[in-house]
This record gives sequence, structure tokens and C-alpha cells, in this order.
Amino acid sequence: MTEGIYVLANDIVYDQLVAFLNSLEANADTNTGKHYPVCIVPYDNRLEKVKDEVKNRSNVEIFADTTAIERWEDFATQVWQTHPSTFQTWEQNGITGVYRLGMHRRFCCFDGPFDKFIYFDADILVLNSLNYIFQQLHQNDFVVYDFQYKDPTHVYNVKSNKLLDIFPLARINSEIFCAGMYGSKKGIFNQEKRNYLLSQLKQDEAEILYMNAPDQTILNYMVMKSGISSYNFALQLPENQRTGCCVTSPHFEVRDNILYDKGYPLTYIHYIGLSSGLFTRVCSGENIDFPYREIFLHYRYLYEPDKRPKFKSKPKAYNAPPSLATRILRKLGLAS
Repeated sequence: MTEGIYVLANDIVYDQLVAFLNSLEANADTNTGKHYPVCIVPYDNRLEKVKDEVKNRSNVEIFADTTAIERWEDFATQVWQTHPSTFQTWEQNGITGVYRLGMHRRFCCFDGPFDKFIYFDADILVLNSLNYIFQQLHQNDFVVYDFQYKDPTHVYNVKSNKLLDIFPLARINSEIFCAGMYGSKKGIFNQEKRNYLLSQLKQDEAEILYMNAPDQTILNYMVMKSGISSYNFALQLPENQRTGCCVTSPHFEVRDNILYDKGYPLTYIHYIGLSSGLFTRVCSGENIDFPYREIFLHYRYLYEPDKRPKFKSKPKAYNAPPSLATRILRKLGLAS
């Protein structure tokens, strides 16, 4: 049984990808002295920087099964075609086709080279061993570690009257998850299961999908509707041992380039909600401060510390309101 790591990326998230790969090598101990094999699922064809990076890493490859990519993009398109209003809404917002279609490529992991895998978004740093997640996949088909169950509004259309007919409240409160990190197995969503899911969506279940997080809502529906066994460490671990994972949590303690929560090291930190452009600007030398920036910079430049930006100006907050000058320029159409 092969075990490996998937990450969704392209050149736009290059700096985050490098930081992710470095953090994985530094912290995800396999107890074998070897690094996990990593497969980069391409968000799109912007991959020149990514390809150059892969040349320097013997354990990293780019997912090249174009048939699988087409299969899952077609599946995602068919899913959204079952929805009563999605395409009209997207079109009104200037979106052609499926919104963020590349995000749905994360589903390719179910047809990839690894029998058991953990998937990560590129805006994540791995800070601890992943062995326990792989071990849990001996008992369950799908494993997560997050607190999305506290907020279903970014997973399903909670205004739908049909939601609680399809998934009882108890399941909504305990089974939904963030699609940014999950462990699972190859082949659990075969053609027969995909056809079943589409048939259910066509029977007026599609309206529960949340069109602003299209890949996340589909994956949650796939897991919950298929009846596969899922497990969330955030619900199963003793409360005093559960660690957070989100950059919006301000209380994590930094020790030796690892983050701790209640004395326990985080398994991963997810810089969710921060734009990829922010990381690019910081790595280009712009002194913008954001939560846990030093941790990110440590792993981004782990193997090339001499290239780490040396900031000379005062830091400005990533979420600071624009200056008066910028507001005037925007009003004149001279600034974005």
C-alpha cells in the first residue's frame, strides 16, 4: 500500500508551495528516514516555476493523468448542471462556466498513484507528524482534522428547506469539514458511485449545494451521501488535546518555528482567507504583516535563507484600510 501527499498548485501560489514542501520535509516524520512522495495536482497550465521546483526534489512529481483531470472536471460540470440557478448566477457575476473549476481538480486524488493519501491546499504549512492520520485510514475511508462543523454556511446552502431532509441536523453538526485538508483512499468514488451521486442531485437535492465554495460543497456532499466512514480528530480527541489549524486563531504559541495550542503542536496551519498575492508581495520584499508571518517565511526560505527578504520600511497590516491617496487614485481609476 503506497502512502503519499497531494497538493493543488500552480505558479500563482509558488511561494506558498515552496513553503509547504519545505514544512512537509522538515516536520512530517515517516519513521523511515525518507520523505513522503508528493504529487502536485495542477490547478491550471501555469506551471513554469512549479516545474523548475520539481526538478530539485526527487520525491515530488506533477500529476499528469489528463484523462483523470478531464473526468473530474466533467463530473463537477455535471454536478453544477443539476443545480437550478448556479450557472445563471455565475454568469450574472461575469463568471463563464464552472466557478473556480481548477479547485475541483483536488478530486483527482481519488484516481491518483497513492493507495492512501493526505490532500493539502498550498496555503498550508505542515508542523507535525502525519503518521496518525495515515493510521486512522486503516479504520476509516475519510479523515479530517478541522472545525468547519461549527459553521455550515460555507459548506451548504443553509437557506434551503431541503437541507435537513437530506442530512439531519446532527449530521450537519458533526460531519461537515473544510476541503483544504483531508486523508482518504484511492478508488472510493468510482464511476458507479459518481453516477449514483448525480442521480440523487437530479432529484432536487442540488439546491443544497453552496455555489460560492463549489469544490468544498461537492466534496462534503460526496462523502456524506455515499455513506463512507468518516472521522474528524477535532471531534474525537480529548478536548484539551485538540489543536486549532486556522490562521485566524490568534492564541497559538511559537516555539522553534512550530505553533502550539494548549501545549500541543499543531498538525498544520492553514492560511485560509489570505490571498496568494499577499505572499508574493511579501516574498518580493514588501513589508506587509500578517498572522504567523515569521513561521511562513522560515519555511519558505528554509533552504535558501540568504534570499529571505530584508525589510527596511515599517510593516503595514495586511488588512489595513487603503490610504487617502490610494482611495483617491482608485476613484480616478488610476489604481486597483
